[in-house]
Amino acid sequence: MKKKDLFYEKGKRAVLLFHAFTSTSKDMLSLGRALERADYTVYAPVFSGHGTKNPDDLFDYSIEDWVKDGQEALRFLKEKGYEEVAVFGLSLGGIVATHLLLNEDVIGGGTFSSPVISTHRTNVPENFMVWYQDMKEKAGYSREEIAGLKTSAEAKLEATLDGVNSHVAEMEKEYSTLNKKLFVAQGGKDTMIEAKSAAEFRDALTQAEVEFKWYEDGPHVITTGKIGKELQVDVLTYLSTLEWSD
Repeated sequence: MKKKDLFYEKGKRAVLLFHAFTSTSKDMLSLGRALERADYTVYAPVFSGHGTKNPDDLFDYSIEDWVKDGQEALRFLKEKGYEEVAVFGLSLGGIVATHLLLNEDVIGGGTFSSPVISTHRTNVPENFMVWYQDMKEKAGYSREEIAGLKTSAEAKLEATLDGVNSHVAEMEKEYSTLNKKLFVAQGGKDTMIEAKSAAEFRDALTQAEVEFKWYEDGPHVITTGKIGKELQVDVLTYLSTLEWSD
């Protein structure tokens, strides 16, 4: 485990939580604690290249690496004896969770504010570059240095996001084969991705039983704050309906 990973060992039922792009497992801190209080074991790993002081570290990795991180996290729990695992993810984390739902032995799970429909534009590039500049300013770079770094970063970011979108497009072909019970949540005031994509994802899951939650005042990060409290209740309710063996 990495230093910033969250791991709360509690009950026999385990839940994997995956964070968003440019963020860390802090996205999942309050939800993870709520699940722990409800007797779930929780693991929220940090994706490769995330959680460092240098934003350029992200460009050393791709969606394939982050999917591998998700697979390794699942393997970590299975090797510890947790046979039944549910998987959830916020934004980028939701793409990884969806990959596991399609390809691995997990009991259920779902997405929070996740761009899992490839045809919708996101505001990730604009928001990323604001964050990137802020990180470089904090690191002490001059305005001129940052301008040069941003030019290079924009091209690398485009390649990274193109890879993510291509992965989503491939997953979309399999959505109709998913026959698990799933949870899809979206905030109505999401300024990062098109909120309507969540409903399109739900509708594409033609063989699944989908618990769909719409938080009218919810921002992109719906795992924290007031909306996060509502999400905790809804996730716990959903988890209680899965067919756990114990």
